[in-house]
Amino acid sequence: MDISQKVLSFLQEFKTKMSIWGVIFRDDRGKNVQCLLELDITPLYRNEILKGLELEDYSEGPLDEKLYGGTEMWVFGKMIKRQEVYIKISMGVNGTNAICISFHLAAHHMNYPFKKR
Repeated sequence: MDISQKVLSFLQEFKTKMSIWGVIFRDDRGKNVQCLLELDITPLYRNEILKGLELEDYSEGPLDEKLYGGTEMWVFGKMIKRQEVYIKISMGVNGTNAICISFHLAAHHMNYPFKKR
């Protein structure tokens, strides 16, 4: 399976899990909350952004993860109100919520291997 197929498979599984179990946001991290305030994003709209992620939004992954049961992390980016937002998500452990580890303004320009120019 090539990387684009892996990304599409991950997104499908993530969105399915999110619809059943919901998603936990790491809002204990200051920059995640700051992003919501700066871009005037409600928690409900943030969920919609995650549900709308596509192959073109993929930036990198899978990355190793150690804090949340060792499931892989995937990085996506989205332009919201002309600001690039860095989104790092994980499936989490079976039978529990999906996890959004990062949802904040990108610290640097992100690479999008599948974005059509």
